[in-house]
Amino acid sequence: MVTRRITYRLYPTKAQEAKLYEWRRLHAYLYNACIENRRTSYQRFGKSINYYDQQNALPQFKECWPEYKPLGSHALQATVKRVDFAYQRFFKGLGGYPKFKSIRHYSGWTYPCKSGWKALTDGKNGSLKITNLGTIRMRGQARTWGTPKTCTLFLRNRKWYASITVDCIPQRATGTGAIGIDFGVLTAVALSDGTKIEAPRFARNAQISKLQKKLRRKKKFSRAWKKGQNRIRTAHRKVANQRQNWSHQVAAQIVSCHSLVATEKLNVKGMTRSGKSHGKRGLNRSMFDVGIGNLTQLIQYKLSETEGLFVEVPTRKVKPSQTCPNCGHQEKKDLSVRTHCCEQCGYTEDRDVAAAQVMLNWALGTRVFRCGEEGSTWTHCGGFKQLSSSKH
Repeated sequence: MVTRRITYRLYPTKAQEAKLYEWRRLHAYLYNACIENRRTSYQRFGKSINYYDQQNALPQFKECWPEYKPLGSHALQATVKRVDFAYQRFFKGLGGYPKFKSIRHYSGWTYPCKSGWKALTDGKNGSLKITNLGTIRMRGQARTWGTPKTCTLFLRNRKWYASITVDCIPQRATGTGAIGIDFGVLTAVALSDGTKIEAPRFARNAQISKLQKKLRRKKKFSRAWKKGQNRIRTAHRKVANQRQNWSHQVAAQIVSCHSLVATEKLNVKGMTRSGKSHGKRGLNRSMFDVGIGNLTQLIQYKLSETEGLFVEVPTRKVKPSQTCPNCGHQEKKDLSVRTHCCEQCGYTEDRDVAAAQVMLNWALGTRVFRCGEEGSTWTHCGGFKQLSSSKH
């Protein structure tokens, strides 16, 4: 049993939409009030406030502010818990000090349990019933439906969505093959069998930079300036949806034929760190446009549904782009060299495809570090016993 998240598009009536906006505003006020309560208590009185202190104060808070009663106690507790998560991340050094959020930057709220809402659907379309709000028609389709657990309502690009988590047993068909994958910018995905998938370049085709250039010529906060902002916002959302859809399709295509996937272990955050040169910024935009990190995560979670194996090859140790997949001879190459031609054995192949073959060889235990040395190293990434015991 695993947890999966399905996002549905909501179609509320005008009265329901007005109430949704009002509830979002109240949750944003509660979020800011909790931050102010913690900050004031510590700075003035030297006392730290935790989640349980603020949760126990919610009944008195609702007596003073009766407009919060229709929102539901569990939803209010989830908003208080959201503040606690922000402080926990700050204490662990994973984020900055929590700040106040404006209403336009506050997306929505969460129902952490089955109380306050009910999904009237079998996974395809249907409706969502919210206490003190009514039934809202929703549209969407789940690949595998199960037992609903939580529901998050959020606003994005002036459209309302419901993100529902379900406990289910996903079923996904796969093949018996093994494949190596090399990610890039010009060629987004290169497989060890010679297949190459070019980068889609959604952001470049959308021409968002031209829209931003037109926006800078408008008078700020004018009617034309607001229309330009809406166009940019819509373009960004369209690009994000296109990239997500493309990533899902590529990941599903790879997993449907292979039960073992080997790819390089990349530090995407470090690779896309901001640079001063114009070329580095352009490279970062190209990497973000492909979405290498998101694509890797999608392949990994889809592969887990088939009980397959996902192996991450240590790039600094193996050096896939500098190693010959046929004999193991290593030779440095510039980025301008796009064809691998081994001086030792004469093996010739596309550079990205050869790197994918090296990673597959390493995952299967047939890697060679130096020319003339043959060795076999197996990796227990979840155990190959799992692979032999599974049906495929």
